[in-house]
Amino acid sequence: MAKKRLPRKAHFHGPRHGGKTRNDNPAESLDNDILALLYQSIAPVSVNDIAQELATSDSEKKSLEKSLEMLLQENNIKKSGKRQFVLSKNALMYEGILEQNPRGFGFVSQRTSMIDSPPLSKDPFIPASRLKSARQGDKVLIRVQRLRSDDRPEASVVKILARGTEKLAGFFSHDARGGMVVPEDLRFSFTVLVDPNAHPELRNGDAVIVKIDPADQSFRTVRGEIVEILGSPDNIDVQMRMVIQKFNLPHIFSPEAEQEAAMLPEEITAEQGREDLRKILHVTIDGETAKDFDDAVAVTRTRKGFRLYVSIADVSHFVTPGTALDKDAYERGTSIYFPGRVIPMLPEKLSNNLCSLVPHLDRLALTAILDFDRVGDLLDKRFTRSIIRSHQRFTYTTVRKILIDKDAEICTTHKSFLAPLKVAGELAKALQKMRRQRGALGFTLPEAEIELDNEGRIAAIKRAERNFAHQMIEEFMLAANEAVAATFTEQKRKSLYRIHERPDPEKVREFSIFAKSLGLQLPEVENSPHWFAMVLDLCKGSPKEYIVNNLLLRTMQQARYSPENVGHFGLAATDYTHFTSPIRRYPDLMVHRELCRMFGINAHSMRAKDTPMSLKEAGDFLSGRERASVNAEREMSDRLKLLYMEKHLGETFSAIISGVNESVFFVELLDLFISGSIAVEDLSGDHYFFDARHHRLTGEIGRKVFQLGDTLQVVATSVDRGRNRISFEPLSDTDKSLTSKTKRF
Repeated sequence: MAKKRLPRKAHFHGPRHGGKTRNDNPAESLDNDILALLYQSIAPVSVNDIAQELATSDSEKKSLEKSLEMLLQENNIKKSGKRQFVLSKNALMYEGILEQNPRGFGFVSQRTSMIDSPPLSKDPFIPASRLKSARQGDKVLIRVQRLRSDDRPEASVVKILARGTEKLAGFFSHDARGGMVVPEDLRFSFTVLVDPNAHPELRNGDAVIVKIDPADQSFRTVRGEIVEILGSPDNIDVQMRMVIQKFNLPHIFSPEAEQEAAMLPEEITAEQGREDLRKILHVTIDGETAKDFDDAVAVTRTRKGFRLYVSIADVSHFVTPGTALDKDAYERGTSIYFPGRVIPMLPEKLSNNLCSLVPHLDRLALTAILDFDRVGDLLDKRFTRSIIRSHQRFTYTTVRKILIDKDAEICTTHKSFLAPLKVAGELAKALQKMRRQRGALGFTLPEAEIELDNEGRIAAIKRAERNFAHQMIEEFMLAANEAVAATFTEQKRKSLYRIHERPDPEKVREFSIFAKSLGLQLPEVENSPHWFAMVLDLCKGSPKEYIVNNLLLRTMQQARYSPENVGHFGLAATDYTHFTSPIRRYPDLMVHRELCRMFGINAHSMRAKDTPMSLKEAGDFLSGRERASVNAEREMSDRLKLLYMEKHLGETFSAIISGVNESVFFVELLDLFISGSIAVEDLSGDHYFFDARHHRLTGEIGRKVFQLGDTLQVVATSVDRGRNRISFEPLSDTDKSLTSKTKRF
């Protein structure tokens, strides 16, 4: 069956009552009310029922009849019987979540349609004049009116189905007019009026959580009450609480989940049917500050090559489907990591104790046992429920000192592990070479690591270290994930895959044109991992490496969870899933349960009624939770960078130009990975022209050039917390004798 296509001009003939364009037009509002009623009705609705539901008076019935007639002509509704109506599939109506821009307009994401309207390739645009009284995060019913020249649907809000936000983080102020809270999230363009006498201890500027009066449908000001006082926004924990509120992150376990966790046993006992792998020399390798250890590895040499053990904490043993623990974990979807803080997916008794592979204690696991030849080809694979014991907790730094630095003192301390680690390093190099040969992509985007002092203040921001030990563990985890996914495919088992679809060919073409403007001589464009890998290799070690990696990454689609296995483009893998982190990712827990079913274990009597959602619904929901987590972590990092830069205004930094347009160019500090901007109007001494083709600004008189990918010295001039913005200016020629990061007065 051919897919329905969205028409270039939908069945909408523009405003037809007096030429108004706002959706507060009474006649257009009546149209929307009729469409909303029919959309939400299962059976056909009569004219009398419509009039009764909409509380139409006798004098208004002519308008109702006229609206029905026009909606029939536009093919938005159709008759069902003599005086009954149903919604036409041509109505192009969808429900979804409003994502509002601070400038007023919005887009609608996470769309569904109860009338099987054709799928939309882009999120519909909603002009500010057609939002009704909808706010950021509301679930809304929309009606697509037209398809713009850029293939973006344009729509209007027909009805608000559910308010998305009951509580907001904001800043309190008190003046002669009374108390008010200004939402911290600029997407909420109203002020909340509160009783200033309810909390006399509050000071102007304090951060609070305010609850909005649901009955107040006002636009510019709404009534509310302060339900939580956070304190000074300079405090890191206050910033974290505001991020939690902004992204609506579940962060408090239900009493039922806490009780279930408390009732779990304190000790691990071996149970019948588990393979005893306690004598295998498992070790954990993690970062210095890690508290939960969900993976342990061991590598032995075999006659044909290597045997790899990847043992993952058996969370499925403790978290039964349908329990409060399970429901809370699913709602969170993932653990969220902030600098020095974490919102765990599971209570501490599980994440830091029973399901953490701490050294020298027995722990329950699911183990992938993989045999490879000497060049890294997989020869055999099997999986087992096991009981293991980690024999040593290593950090990445320690393993680097053993394998790379050959540190004599460290090697002596860990003498009994030198040979196994050496074998593990050999296997990791073979696996890495195999992945590169098949076209797996190796992006080299450095990340910032924010260090806090004992009082929770920012001590330093530096480049996060990534050494061979990180790569070694990554190769082992990738190998285990692929092996599990391949097994599911071979046995036609139903589970969630981690998929990464091919990039949009048009985006790849645009990137190739852009890359040529930077002087890169690219091979003929192919939408394949091999082509992407060649591009990355071409710019490796060059000044353009950071920019090319960044922009090439933007052409990629987002990886997501799905029961439909379409492969993983970035890894050049035909089968991939997430198996290795069930402490902090719910999809991994689902994969473990499917493995248990494969072993013939009924995953703790898992019944259909315990999992009402389909795998597709679960995949979509958990992909959304992952995106929320990534966005929240990025936001928290950006907030801390703003706090940091407030204390370093006037200092000089090395930067790279990461974007250019006619009014501003963007820079990223090379040592701190902090982004900011320089306004063209602030460039003194010349008038600059924008060259879009070459992504550069050129001075009319001095011919000075600011081009994408160029490095330069910049001075931090201001920080705007409200807009999450840091402003810089280029270091002038007369100031270039100053040492980097010295104060200017």
